[in-house]
Formats: sequence, structure tokens, C-alpha cells
Amino acid sequence: MAGHEPPAPDGGWGSGGCPADLGRRSFLQGMAATGIAATTAGSGPSPPPGGKQESAPAYAGEPGNDGAVPFYGEHQAGITVPPPDTRQAAGNFVAFDVTAADRSELTDLFRTLTAQAAFLTAGGKAPTAPPGSPQPDDGVMGPRIPAGALTITVGVGAGLFDGRYGLAARKPVELVTMAPFRHDDLDPALSNGDLLLQLCAGSRDTAIHALLQIIFHTKGVMRPRWSINGMHSPPRPVGVSRDFFGFKDGIANPDPTSADEMNQWVWVQPHSEEPAWAAGGTYQAVRIVRFDVEKWQAVPLAQQERIFGRRKVSGAPMYALDPNAPDTLDPIYTNDPKGLITPLNSHIRLANPQTPQTASTSTILRRSYEYQHSPEVGGGPDVGHAFCCFQRHLNTYIAMQTRLEDELLVPYITPRGGGYFFVLPGVRDRRDYYARGLLT
Repeated sequence: MAGHEPPAPDGGWGSGGCPADLGRRSFLQGMAATGIAATTAGSGPSPPPGGKQESAPAYAGEPGNDGAVPFYGEHQAGITVPPPDTRQAAGNFVAFDVTAADRSELTDLFRTLTAQAAFLTAGGKAPTAPPGSPQPDDGVMGPRIPAGALTITVGVGAGLFDGRYGLAARKPVELVTMAPFRHDDLDPALSNGDLLLQLCAGSRDTAIHALLQIIFHTKGVMRPRWSINGMHSPPRPVGVSRDFFGFKDGIANPDPTSADEMNQWVWVQPHSEEPAWAAGGTYQAVRIVRFDVEKWQAVPLAQQERIFGRRKVSGAPMYALDPNAPDTLDPIYTNDPKGLITPLNSHIRLANPQTPQTASTSTILRRSYEYQHSPEVGGGPDVGHAFCCFQRHLNTYIAMQTRLEDELLVPYITPRGGGYFFVLPGVRDRRDYYARGLLT
């Protein structure tokens, strides 16, 4: 699977080729040298007046220029940024095992992540050191680092609350380790993790540069567990882009510009069953799903459409016969109780059957990417879906995916990994940092 790195044995060699203890010492020395241990770095853009950004971060720029997505705000960026068809064509998901020795080092880790994310998403002159000294930037982006529509979204997994850092009582109430569904073939080396970084950008080098910088600056206190590198193609011909089965993906979503819809379906609310620190965060599910494209290509078009429950060319519901019908048409099942038009076990009908019993578990904010990896030896193409969604209740996604255990698409897909994470609330201003509410 694309870009995964199995966890190193405890006490062994961490990422970057240095023993874990040496890596931790290097991390702490770097913290002291930059002053991050004492204060949260303020390298990024200034927060809005009052130090608070109430609305969802807006996109400001096209790929290839210095357009930056605001970093500071009530919620993290990378969730409500407009669909990544053309704005954020590259998307990397990287899970880490946290190896910080104690709560203090864990806090320093989140301060470091905040400082790096604030600078990298804003862009600016690449940091340098005197001649003869190690340089703090790898130079991949040249002397000036463009913002490049970069967003860095940080989530925590259930493993972070296992008792090492005294956080068990503060765990989000629905956060669990991902368990396999009926037809899954989960690889432990591609699954779960203590922390997830989602890095999205207008170009792949922007996302990769940000990842390399973060790994360099956190060496010794967290190490990569698995990763998947995603891509998003332009819409063909209009609407949203297509997956490797040739169908339009991500048509049905709540409106990310509507505060009411986002509060209802995505953002954890204050005074809820969740711990107080979690307000403004959201649950994230990531699934690495391999597509059997060779087997799929042998399926006649009409059967493919019945498996998905949509028209392949237009993306419209099954009742729409016009090839130019808009993909924004709503599926209607009230006049099709037996599934003669849209099969009862088609993908979209099981995802949202439009019944009173399933109404509360049928809305998620999808933000997925496609992936391509080198073919396995003697095997077929390794391509598929880096599925990603956000929701206020993790059980919403789990209930939906449980319904999909019986979908017609099952013979053509193999879920291989991923995990569940809680995306932390946003960094409010320069004095704030990731997970501050959780750790203090």
C-alpha cells in the first residue's frame, strides 16, 4: 500500500535513522534552541482582530501562487476548504506513533506542530542557519516557501489516551480503534495510530515538503506508522472529479459554507456529552480501499450503474435518463420501494436509504482522494480510494459503513487500512496551540 512504514520496535531505531533516545535529545535541544518550549512560535499570519475567527476558514488563492488558507480560527482548516478538485489536488494522510516520554514532552510536541503548521501554511522566506551549520529547511521549495493552499489538519487516535500521558479521562466519548467490518482485510501496519496529519495542497511538492519538515522537527517524539498519498483529478467534464471506477465521487455532502449545517453534522458542540475541550473539533474516519479495476472493467455499464445507484456519465440518480442531467438531482426512493430503479443494496441507497430510521446516520462530510501505488509483484494495479470523512458523531459513520457491508460493490473493493481520529479544535491565536484544552 502506498507509502506505509511499519512501526519500529520499542527501543529501536526511530524515523530519521537515529536511536529513539538520541532522537528525543535532538528534539529537546531543538526546542530549547528555538524557544518553542517556553512559548508557542508566532511564525504564521496574524489572527483576526480579537484573536478569534468565528467562521470557517476561507480559501484565498489558486494552486501555484502564494494564496494561503487562514491557519488561526475556531476550527482547523482542511475540513471546510472547498472540494479539492482544483484547489487542493494533493492530499497526504500520515499516521504516527507518539513516543514522547511524558506529558511535558507531549505538550512540547503539540507546540512544535503548531509552530511548524503556522509557518508552513503562511509561507515566507525559508529559514537559514550560518554557513557550516545544519540548515533548518531542506530547500525543496527554494529560498521562499509558497503557501500553496497548504492546510495541515491534526487529529488524535484512541491510542493517545491509553494511560501513558494521564489523558484517559479526557478521551472523546466515541473515539475507538478502528475494527474491521465484515469484508475488510485490514493490515495492522496500515491501520490506526496515536496521531494523524492530513496535509492538503495545490501541488504535491508543497505537501511533501511540509511533511518532511514536520518529521525533521519532531524526530524522537513521534514516528511515522503509515501513510497514503492522494490525488484529485479535475472534474470530467463538470461537477466533481471521478474515482478510479469512473464514477463521480463526493456528490452528496452538507454545505460547508452553512454554519447551521456544519454545527448540526460536523462540529462537536459545547455543553454536549463530549469533554469541554473537544468543542469545535470533529471525528475523522480514513479508509484505504483498494479497487479491483481489472475486475470492474469487465462489468457491463448498466450493471456498474446499478451497483453504484447512479448514472456513470452524468452522476445523476438512476431515474435520470438524459446523459446531461445534473449530478445535483436528489435520489428519490419513495416511488421505488422494491428497488426496481435503484437497487436496495446499491452503494448510494445503503449509504443513505432516506428512511426515518436512518436519517440520523446518513450525513457525513466527505473529503476523499484517490491513490496510486506501484503494482504488487505478480499482481494487478494497486489503485484505489483514500476515503476521508468528518462528522460530529463517529457512530454516524460506523452505522453507515455497517449498512454498506451488504452492498453490491463488495466484490470489487478491499479495505486495507485507515483509522478513526478526533480532529482537535482550531488554534485560536498566536498564544494558543494544538491540544491546549486537552493538555491543560
